[in-house]
Amino acid sequence: QVQLVESGGGLVQTGGSLRLSCAASGRTFSTYAMGWFRQAPGKERECIAAVTWNAGNTYHPDSVKGRFTISRDKAKNTVYLQILNLKAEDTAVYYCALAILGSSSFLRPLSSASRYDYWGQGTQVTVSS
Repeated sequence: QVQLVESGGGLVQTGGSLRLSCAASGRTFSTYAMGWFRQAPGKERECIAAVTWNAGNTYHPDSVKGRFTISRDKAKNTVYLQILNLKAEDTAVYYCALAILGSSSFLRPLSSASRYDYWGQGTQVTVSS
C-alpha cells in the first residue's frame, strides 16, 4: 500500500503563487510516475502535471504550460507543483496520484486518471480577486 498526503493549499490572491507538496509513504519502491490533478465544482477531474519517477520526464497540458511546474525529490519521496500567476479559474481541489510499476493500467496515458493506483485526499486551492 501507498499513502499520499498533500499540503500547501490555501487562499491566494489573483497573481500570487503556491507550491503544493505531496509526500508518499509505504511501498514507494514500485513508483512509476506521480501526477497532479484538479477538480473544480461541477467539472471533471483534469490532469495538470505528471512526472516519471526514475527518468524525471514531465508532462504539462498546454492549458497550464508556463504557469505550472511539476518536480520531484526522490530522496524525500515527494512531488511538488509550483503554480505561478494564479487565476480565479485555478480554484479547485488539487490531488496527487501515484502510478505503480506493473499496473494493469500501464498502457493508459499519464494524463488519464485511470492510469493511477493511489490518490491523496486533496488540498483546496482558492484564488480570490
